[in-house]
Amino acid sequence: MNRCSPGVRIPVVDSGDVAPDFELPDQHGRPVRLSSLLSKAPVALFFFPLAGSGGCTKEMCGVRDRSTDFAAFGAQPVGISRDPVERQLRFAEDNGLDFPLLADVDGTVCDAYGVGRSMAAAPVKRRTFVIGRHGRITDVVRSEFRFGKHSDKALAALRTS
Repeated sequence: MNRCSPGVRIPVVDSGDVAPDFELPDQHGRPVRLSSLLSKAPVALFFFPLAGSGGCTKEMCGVRDRSTDFAAFGAQPVGISRDPVERQLRFAEDNGLDFPLLADVDGTVCDAYGVGRSMAAAPVKRRTFVIGRHGRITDVVRSEFRFGKHSDKALAALRTS
């Protein structure tokens, strides 16, 4: 899909929709399929613009710091950006991130979720999709600058589902 071109319709994925399935490499290069994760637990899917940037580091470290809360709901946090595997690995190692960081280098998954954009400094909108084991999106968190809001809202959605 040609991002941000006139006349090109970007999909809007929202609460109640079936989450688009995908397979991407994690920070170790291992393939991760959304449907496989969902067969075990709900997923909080965190799209973030750029591994290692200040805001993304705050957001992902906030997810890391709430890992016991996610585990209490039996939920798996997963991060996705357009960064390559090597950068995801460095980001994870530098910040002690112990959950999958997926590399959507060509932006296919970002486009499928409607979060891709053509800004080099921030090629992905900051969005979080809470997805139940049944594969339906139960909540979407939209906040570009309130980094801590994403893990808090995702946990609130898991609490009520």
